[in-house]
Formats: sequence, C-alpha cells, structure tokens
Amino acid sequence: MWESSWSELKSCLTPGYVCSECGKVFSQSSNPIEHQGVHTKERPYERNNCGKTYSRNLHLIDHQRVHTGETPYGCSECGKSFSRSSLLIKHHRLHTGERPYECCECGKAFSQNSHLIQHQKTHGGIKASEYKGCGKTFKYSSYLSNHLGIHTREKLNEMKVVEPLARVQL
Repeated sequence: MWESSWSELKSCLTPGYVCSECGKVFSQSSNPIEHQGVHTKERPYERNNCGKTYSRNLHLIDHQRVHTGETPYGCSECGKSFSRSSLLIKHHRLHTGERPYECCECGKAFSQNSHLIQHQKTHGGIKASEYKGCGKTFKYSSYLSNHLGIHTREKLNEMKVVEPLARVQL
C-alpha cells in the first residue's frame, strides 16, 4: 500500500514519465520505454564487431567509444578527456574537492558513491572478500588479490623440478 501511494505521490510531485513497474521517474518519454529492458531483460542493441548487447542505445553508444577511442568529454581544468560524461563529472571532483557522498555512521565524505559503499563495509565488521582456500577475509578485494599471490608462490615452491629426459641415440 505504502509503495503504490509513494509512487503516485512521487509522480505528482515530479514532472516526468513514470515506469509502471518500479515507479522510477524520467524527464523524457523515451527513457521509460528503454528502461523497460531492465525489467524484461531484453537487450536489443548489439555491437556487430564484438557481439555485446545492451538494453539501452545510450549504453551501446558509450561502448562503441571503447572501439573507436573517442573521448568527447574534455576537462576544462586540465584537458584530460573521457568517453562518458559521467566519468568527466567524477574527474572534475578531483579539481573542486567536492565529496557529495557522506557516511551516515562517521561523517567521512567521498567523491564517488562506490568509495562510500566500500567504506561503509568497515562499519559493523562486514568483510568484502573471503578466500575459501584458507578462510581469510579482507575489507577490500584488492587486498584479497594481493593475498592470492602468497598462495601462488607457495604452489610454485611445492612443484618439483624435473630433470629433462636424456636423449637416446638409436
């Protein structure tokens, strides 16, 4: 009851087009139509060269830049350019010092939402990654990657050096 009421209220308060499945509001009428692919798992946009498929044409256009190397979004501060506008926005925060994502537990702020999510795992003892081989857990997946090097070196040391076979003359 509350969810449907909130959806109706949100659509009244926010001008735009509403997804009938989840209530997400869009500013353009084409966006909820493309957004439906999220719910139907339909991926009609395909890159011919590599076969990757996408639910939205915009995502296909972004991906095509991987192949072309096109970086149309340039930073006015330092000249660095990016393939997606969202990457430029994240980069620009380096220059401005903007940190819009704040931890509600301790108040620490971050420039990227993904950094906040990773940080929040430090509260409450949640470990991000566990290696089943030895049972050790790590806050960050990069720490797990470093740890895996230990096991790789151990396995290499366990391997026996085999002498090459002697050549036999017939």
